[in-house]
This record gives sequence, structure tokens and C-alpha cells, in this order.
Amino acid sequence: LEFGFIKDVQKIISLLPKERQSLLFSATMPSDIRSLSKEILIEPENIEVTPESSTVERIKQTAKYLRPDEKIDELTKIIKSERVKSVLVFSRTKHGADKIVKRLLKNSIEAVAIHGNKSQGARERALRGFKNHKIKVLIATDIAARGIDIPNISHVVNFNIPEDPKVYVHRIGRTARAGNRGTAISFYGDRDISKLIAIEKIINQKIIRK
Repeated sequence: LEFGFIKDVQKIISLLPKERQSLLFSATMPSDIRSLSKEILIEPENIEVTPESSTVERIKQTAKYLRPDEKIDELTKIIKSERVKSVLVFSRTKHGADKIVKRLLKNSIEAVAIHGNKSQGARERALRGFKNHKIKVLIATDIAARGIDIPNISHVVNFNIPEDPKVYVHRIGRTARAGNRGTAISFYGDRDISKLIAIEKIINQKIIRK
């Protein structure tokens, strides 16, 4: 909905037969998704795996106060920690993702980026290397990371705090899967305090700030 695909969905629905079996999947069930489900489904059976915007209890969530010029050094320190197996780093922009990769390479850390400007082949190679643990660090934008299911991610790092607190929930949910524990670390500055408060409100818990 937020990327403007609703018109395409409605067009496809209009071309389908009236009698059909339809299934709608959504990571969360906010009011706008529920409204959409009422438009395209008839007396649907509702199945929820977890409550809306819930976070996995096995994720240790912390936030680190940093100046912009301190972020790469802190990320480098996190990546070089012995406890880190694989790190998924979220960047706000495509340009920012590429910049993070270049800065990490200068610090002798191999990393790859996936975003909309990368070719399908490049994205598939990046994901393959990350899944096979040949590459320890994957830098992604939110759109490029949608639908990616990679097991055994030990750490999620929010290089930039997301504007929408629900996006935070989706991001950190990439770790602590299949019974494992995980760590989510967010870098924040003075302008991000209100965003952190909004996130804490939606997840109904305090994030440890350092």
C-alpha cells in the first residue's frame, strides 16, 4: 500500500473470476490492511501467528548514541566482535548503503549491498554469499530487504533509525529466528530521540540506551 501498488492489485482482482479461492498474507495487520481484506475477501478465516507489531522476546535491543562520523567505527567494532556471526545492516538510502560498503572495505571488512539500483544478478549473488556465510556483512535498504528470509542472522544494525516504528519491528525480526537468540543495535543522534520513543511505544518496552 505504501508504495502505490494498490491500483495494480485492484486491477488484477477485477480480472479474476467472482468465484475463487483467495489468500492474503501480511507481516502485520494494521487497519488499512484489514480494510483491504474486507474489499477483496468474502467472510475470510483470520489466522494470526503473532500480535501486530510484536517483537521477538529473544532479541536483545540496544541503542547507541553516536555522531554521524562515529557510526562507521562503531559498526566496525561490532562486526569484529567474536560474538558476531552475520550482520544485516539497514541503511536509509541506496547511496548510503554503497557508502557504508566502501567505508567498511577500507577497514578490511568485506561487505555487500543490496538495493534497487543493483541488478537482479548482483542481488542474488550478494544474498547467496551472505546465506553461505562467505560474506559476513550485508547492507540493505528496507525495500530491497522485503521478503528476504535468511536464517542464522546474529545481529541487525540500524545504521539509520527508521521514520516508521513499524519498519523497526520488521527490521529486527530478521534475527532470533527458529528458536535462536539475536541482537538488534540502533545508532541514534539528537534528532532520533522522538523516533526511539515512538518505537518503544509500539513495541511496549524500553530499549537500552548507551
